[in-house]
Amino acid sequence: MTMLSFRVPDDEAAEVRRWAEALGMDRSEILRDALHRHLVVLSSERDADAWERMPLTESERSLAEIADWGPAEDWADWRDAAR
Repeated sequence: MTMLSFRVPDDEAAEVRRWAEALGMDRSEILRDALHRHLVVLSSERDADAWERMPLTESERSLAEIADWGPAEDWADWRDAAR
């Protein structure tokens, strides 16, 4: 793991401290999670751009029909019996 160090406004630092105390977490864990979530958003935006530049081929779209079939069996009875 790599250590990152950065400055934040005092009010945001205080808010992170309050949340950390309320959640019983380390401030570092909250900041790591926030950074991870932001990087996921940025990656998804890049993915959306890629999909627009290179849409699915006909053969790739054909798999969508299979996905629409849903489960092959109704598992509701099995799930209810397990309770």
